[in-house]
Amino acid sequence: MNEKRDENGNLLSDVERTTKLGQILRNLSLDEIPQLFNILMGHMSFVGPRPFTAEYLTLYDDYQNQRHQVKPGITGWAQVKGRNTLSWQQKFELDIWYVQNRGFFLDIKILFLTAIKLFKFSEVNNSKEVTAVAFNGNN
Repeated sequence: MNEKRDENGNLLSDVERTTKLGQILRNLSLDEIPQLFNILMGHMSFVGPRPFTAEYLTLYDDYQNQRHQVKPGITGWAQVKGRNTLSWQQKFELDIWYVQNRGFFLDIKILFLTAIKLFKFSEVNNSKEVTAVAFNGNN
């Protein structure tokens, strides 16, 4: 994305700031490659709930905080079940289901399903935004 702003100095929408190269990288999920360094450092896993931005931490309720009981991952149950086409509630439900049911064979299944999604280029974005809609808590 670029840093284009409106006449008041506010960043334009993600759609307006995404470059052609950025769109290609996003569609191919190549923008996830830098996260491999986080895995090597032990901060992330290949499979787990996708990390959300730190600004959301204060908005989580006790139920939603359960997703932090495991390391975040490059891919996860919510990713293979709908990615950015899911509502926030659905993402949390799927992430927490994963936390409560995680295991080796589930991780293998998620990795397999992720590979299929990557080759189909499906569900990268919802129909209106380049990135996921911002989380506003339970409002």
